[in-house]
Amino acid sequence: MPRRGRLHIPGGCYHVIGRGLERRYIFEDAVDKRDFLSRFGDNLRRSDAQCLAWAMMSNHYHLLIRIGVLPLAKLMAPVLGGYAGNYNRRHCRSGYVTQNRFTSILCDEDSYLFELIRYIHLNPLRAEVIDSFAELGRYQWTGHAGILGRFRQKGHKRAQKV
Repeated sequence: MPRRGRLHIPGGCYHVIGRGLERRYIFEDAVDKRDFLSRFGDNLRRSDAQCLAWAMMSNHYHLLIRIGVLPLAKLMAPVLGGYAGNYNRRHCRSGYVTQNRFTSILCDEDSYLFELIRYIHLNPLRAEVIDSFAELGRYQWTGHAGILGRFRQKGHKRAQKV
C-alpha cells in the first residue's frame, strides 16, 4: 500500500524529527553536524523557508521550519540525501543513515509554537548532554545560543527576523 503524501500548507510551521537507524548515531562528530547544518542552511535559502528552532543530538535532530511555496519534502530531500552520502563516505559505511522518512508535525497554534521552540532548544538539557541551563547558552548544536546572539555557525548569515 503506498504511503500518503505529506500535508503541504505554504507558510505553515512544521516540527521535523529525524532519528538514526536502529537508534544509532547520525552525527559522530562536529564535522558531521556542520555538514548537515550547511546543507540545511543552503536549502532553506533556496526554498525561501525559515528555521525557527533546531537542535542536534547524536542520534536525532529536531527542526522547526516555516515553509514557503516549496513543499517540505522538496526542502529536506537534498539535505538528507546529500548528508547520508557524505556521512557514509566519511565513515566507510553504506546503507541508510536515518530510520524511515523524517516525521513532520504541523504546528497550527501560536501557544503550541512557543512551547515547541522551548522543547526543541531544551532537548540537550533534558537528554543530559549538557548539565545546566547556563551551559545551554554556549551549546553550539542548538539554535538557543544563536537567539541569544552568542554563537553563529561559521559562514552562516544572520537569521531572518520572524
